[in-house]
Amino acid sequence: MDPISQGVVGAVWAASLAPKHKLKPTLVAGALAGMAADLDVFISSGTDPLLFLEYHRQFTHSLVFAPVGALIIALCLWPILKRQLKPLELVFACFLGYLSHGLLDACTTYGTQLFWPFSNERVAWHLISIIDPIFTLPLLVVIAFSARAKQAAVWPKIGLFWIFAYLAVGETQRQRAEAVGFETAEERGHTPTRLEAKPGFGQLLLWKTVYEYEGYFFVDGVRTGLKTKVYPGANIKKIDQRWANEHLPPKSQILADFTRFQWFSNDYLALDPNQPNTIIDVRYSMNVNEIAPLWSIQYKPDLPLNHVDYLTHRNLEPATTERFLKMLWGH
Repeated sequence: MDPISQGVVGAVWAASLAPKHKLKPTLVAGALAGMAADLDVFISSGTDPLLFLEYHRQFTHSLVFAPVGALIIALCLWPILKRQLKPLELVFACFLGYLSHGLLDACTTYGTQLFWPFSNERVAWHLISIIDPIFTLPLLVVIAFSARAKQAAVWPKIGLFWIFAYLAVGETQRQRAEAVGFETAEERGHTPTRLEAKPGFGQLLLWKTVYEYEGYFFVDGVRTGLKTKVYPGANIKKIDQRWANEHLPPKSQILADFTRFQWFSNDYLALDPNQPNTIIDVRYSMNVNEIAPLWSIQYKPDLPLNHVDYLTHRNLEPATTERFLKMLWGH
């Protein structure tokens, strides 16, 4: 999730088990440790655009690295907080904050290698958007009261309850959206090979379903209010490793990069109908019922030994926002 959300969750987790007279330094340690795992964004290459996709949410986010990451952050914070916290108190606060980062990221749709180095699986529970102010703003209030209120010790526990309650609502909504996705597929006479439901941006009411059937991806929007509502979307032909072996230069860097992008996208790949030699990740779009990728790769067939280009597509046009809001309010 975004750094603010990671910081407030780390602070709340750490402070919920802290002595009441040490809440403030524990909040600081938990918040900074909660954000620290995303320092992996600095692992990048000027010549290999996909390197950061392999390392972001990799070892720094894994469960086994959490004690190591916590110790590193604690050592960095010791000169600042040594008067307020004992060494073990500081390490424990940093551990809780750091551990919360990978677990919270796994609650999103992007994918987190929680079990590295034992598995390269990108864990994604699809419970919450990568940015959700409805989730984050109450936690900021909790932290403010934790630092200033007379009964400060109770506030981190309230925050912890809010975290788990909100994620539980997310799981309930995900299951509802997924069920509607299967019903929609059945109405079309389809039996999906796989189907996923992902929350739309910043809320838990509007969801995107993506399912695979006979070599095509079908995308729809689902509103999970008191009554569910479907916003039918588009479909697009899937491409896979077999397609790559037939259409990309053999033993080339392009083919190797395709395999890397295929792993990152969990094999949700298609050709961009609007740009030649461009491969899109079908899972994400600005609107829940559209196939309009947030990122893609583009290759040059005449330069087989070159890395692919990594492209992002995040221009939010007023018409896109208007369509999203209409669907959000059920219009």
